[in-house]
Amino acid sequence: MFILGNFLAAIARVLDIALTLYMWLIIGRAVISWVNPDPYNPIVRFLVSTTEPVLSPIRRRLPMLGGIDFSPVIVILIIIFIQSFLVQSLLQIANRLV
Repeated sequence: MFILGNFLAAIARVLDIALTLYMWLIIGRAVISWVNPDPYNPIVRFLVSTTEPVLSPIRRRLPMLGGIDFSPVIVILIIIFIQSFLVQSLLQIANRLV
């Protein structure tokens, strides 16, 4: 059973790192939106292409309050929830199996 425990622990750690990296991409996208970025810049295009599939459904459901887009905040809160609930649950299950 220790192999399954180690496997679940590895999945939890990789998921935690991936969620943290995606959270930083969301933060980068939000910071870049404060200025008028060049839409043809490769970094801007990468940030938009990686974050827009997650931000656009939330943006459609959320009303614009005073012209401020709160979808990055909502996504970051969802990421924190997933890290606190799913990743920690996986780690606890893995620790019980080891």
